[in-house]
Amino acid sequence: MLERLHTLDRATLTALAQRLGRERGLFERVFNVLQEGLLVVDAEGAIAYANSAAQRLLGFKSGDVGGTTLWRLAPGLRPLLGPALDAATSLTREVELSYPEPRAVRLYLVPFSAGLGAEAEWAGATEARRFAVVLTDITRDKLDADQRIESERVASIVLLAAGVAHELGNPLNSLTIHLQVVERKLRKLRGVDAKDAQALGDSLRICQEEVARLDGIIANFLQAIRPRPLDLADTRLAEVLAEVLAFQERELADRGVRVEVESPGGLPVVLADKDQVKQVFFNLIKNAAEAMPPGGRLRIEASADEEHVALAFADNGGGIKPEDLARLFEPYHTTKPGGNGLGMMVVQRIMRAHGGQIAVESEPGRGTTVTLQFPLKQRRVKLLAGG
Repeated sequence: MLERLHTLDRATLTALAQRLGRERGLFERVFNVLQEGLLVVDAEGAIAYANSAAQRLLGFKSGDVGGTTLWRLAPGLRPLLGPALDAATSLTREVELSYPEPRAVRLYLVPFSAGLGAEAEWAGATEARRFAVVLTDITRDKLDADQRIESERVASIVLLAAGVAHELGNPLNSLTIHLQVVERKLRKLRGVDAKDAQALGDSLRICQEEVARLDGIIANFLQAIRPRPLDLADTRLAEVLAEVLAFQERELADRGVRVEVESPGGLPVVLADKDQVKQVFFNLIKNAAEAMPPGGRLRIEASADEEHVALAFADNGGGIKPEDLARLFEPYHTTKPGGNGLGMMVVQRIMRAHGGQIAVESEPGRGTTVTLQFPLKQRRVKLLAGG
């Protein structure tokens, strides 16, 4: 058709242009409803075409097409894609984009010729290499996979630790029994020097206290890590929070911690296990109190939107170092003297079991904010019904 353009009259050319315009509009609509981003770039990275999804993923407007390069939008892609563009080869990679928001993207690049064979030669054009770039947002899949791997890793550690704790319980029980026997025999002994008897009695009591302490640690450990099935019921989180604060009132007062609660009336009901939610609140409040010097302030703010009820626990303590923040939910990782490194792991497990989310923001010297998000009751019902 193109080689005969010079032979066509004005009416035929007009009809042809209109038809091409309609076909272009159709393809534009098709490309713009795709969830995947689609780009056409040249060997220098200049963008000749971008559909709506690509513009959204890379953070630019349709008016920028033709006047910008892929390298300006995502500089980190140049060393990755440059060799493939030079060699005109296909490439598949998973990359992380930081702008306009953090995203994990699967990128597929394939070369094609921009020329149109005989038509291009007739028009006097030279063929230039171009590349189609397909961008697939895999952020949610990546997060789900990471959470699944982390959950499996934690579950295996917890299972191993529970077995070890159980096995430690048996010799501790045996030690307790034998220490009681020694204590009884020590009382019956006659002719023992009073000082020696006193020293032996003191040593015996220390051994008994240490055994009791270890037994208590194991009992608390097993109680904390054993997943219990959720006993879900309509729950008002503000009421649960008030109960926990009443229980911890004496400890908070002894530490001089001032608690401020901001909770709007009429917060929506959530489906939750009240006892397990209490454990979450107790752990967070205790952590905050221990992170602050006397006279510290803990601010708890509740809010709700169309999908969640959220509670933010903000302290003005010493904050958490970035390297420790990255390991906050790892079992046995702790920066507190005498801590067991299980509290936040248990909090995360309980929140996940409720279908909720936990976010932590911290700045050394400024304090820490832990935000919990519980799904609304009606949202959980819709998800279950849809499944």
